[in-house]
Amino acid sequence: MPHFMIDYSGNLETDVDIQELCEKLRETAAGLACFPMAGVRVRATRVDYYAIADGNPDHGFIDISIRLRAGRPDDVKQDAVSRLFDVVQDYLAPAFEKRSIAVSMEMRDIDPDLSPKSGTIRKYLKDTE
Repeated sequence: MPHFMIDYSGNLETDVDIQELCEKLRETAAGLACFPMAGVRVRATRVDYYAIADGNPDHGFIDISIRLRAGRPDDVKQDAVSRLFDVVQDYLAPAFEKRSIAVSMEMRDIDPDLSPKSGTIRKYLKDTE
């Protein structure tokens, strides 16, 4: 953990490189001590059917959900979400100049007792933790 899920309106693809946004989030998260690099997952889902605000089809949105195992202190989570949101805001600054975009981010804890994990990623990392 953590897992980053990005939902975005498909009309943003002309102004926002979503793959690069994923990489910016991955890179930032992997650099924060509170997130084990081997657990970072970022994925994006294009949404083609949506309605926003006054119904203007030119409006766009990016909604980022962050799920992570419970146990981190609130101040650590607040610092992480602030840093990540700043990275997103900075990355989107050029697109904000061109169009209306609603951006949101939410971090949620997952109960570790109800979230079993398995995998071999750590085995294949060059720099193991």
